Amino acid sequence: MPIKNYEEAVNWLFEQFPSYQNIGASAYKPGLSHVYQLAEAFGNPQNQLKFVHVAGSNGKGSVCSLLASILTEAGYKTGLFTSPHLVDFTERIRINGICIDKDFVVQFCQKVQALDIDFEPSFFEITWVMALCYYQDQQTDICIIEVGLGGRLDATNILNPELSVITSISLEHQQFLGDTLELIAAEKAGIIKQNVPVVIGELRPSLVPVFEKIAENQNAEIIWRNQHTDPPQEFPLLGEYQKQNWQTVKASLDYLKAFPVEEKHIRLGLHNLHLNTGFYGRLQVIEESPRVILDVSHNVDGIEQTLAFFQNEISEGKLILVYGTSADKDLNAILPLFPSDCPLFFTEFSNSRSLKLEDWEKKSKQIGVNSENFQSAAEALKKAKTLATKDQTILVFGSFFLIHEFLK
Repeated sequence: MPIKNYEEAVNWLFEQFPSYQNIGASAYKPGLSHVYQLAEAFGNPQNQLKFVHVAGSNGKGSVCSLLASILTEAGYKTGLFTSPHLVDFTERIRINGICIDKDFVVQFCQKVQALDIDFEPSFFEITWVMALCYYQDQQTDICIIEVGLGGRLDATNILNPELSVITSISLEHQQFLGDTLELIAAEKAGIIKQNVPVVIGELRPSLVPVFEKIAENQNAEIIWRNQHTDPPQEFPLLGEYQKQNWQTVKASLDYLKAFPVEEKHIRLGLHNLHLNTGFYGRLQVIEESPRVILDVSHNVDGIEQTLAFFQNEISEGKLILVYGTSADKDLNAILPLFPSDCPLFFTEFSNSRSLKLEDWEKKSKQIGVNSENFQSAAEALKKAKTLATKDQTILVFGSFFLIHEFLK
């Protein structure tokens, strides 16, 4: 049925093509042949644009948003491609903070409908080529691109960037990327291109040889993040791990000599981060008395770093947890991270990938984690707030989809 408006276009995208955001692993299509064909059908816009390409397990969204905000303040027309969205599909594709025009989404989907192709592209492949066409149409100066999943076989890996960036590495999506940090690092390092420098934010000694070998094969210079570069006083992001992300950003800015920035641009870029990128959900305070903080940390490393930020609150008995997760996460590794003396409220969320109550109850009982359980995220938070005193903090975390329930 022909698409007539934006709502129909988005429904068609999610229904007509598999989306990892909605159905998980079965939507993942490794390999680049389909996305190359789709891009070719639209004139290969990736060959007309300039990019910074960012991969990693944690931190890539933060790094992308920080880079995009600072480059925006420096006067460059800056595209930003991130996923998943928190409230609306258009959040994935931005220029100088402004989401893609809904009419463009409609028209692009109509064009895809009219294509004579003998394969079924994924939701992500279509979204990515849509972004490329939009950035070309709007004549962007530089585009900051967040890898969807992995790196080597990710749909975004059809571009040739000015700079590649790799943030942290942790165990994630092991069914696709491998079951060791070294294998996952190699997949992430698959974005390293011939003769294109790469900034690496992961300094673990066991992974350094992985990056060095791949970079050497590609004749790509490595720039390691500088551990001695502290964030400016105006730095807007909470958490020790964000300092590492800043070090990666600063190394990237220093190396992007074709796009120079000044200290005032950095200051303004940090101050206007949300405005310029729509960056939300990373230790984001949404209420006070009691303080309610949203965070999208969802794998072992991310959750460890988030809980470390609240170390004082945990020791003083001032932290309450509201947690919801996708069904494919490794609860055997995640649940032991939860402090036993913090009240824990588990909740499902509306996305079909949510871990269900019955599965949570089985697993949490096996590991010995006590929680009060809810089918509604709003009800879980409401109950947590009835128990919290004014000086306590409620941390809502575990999945982009859970945070979506509150921001929508």
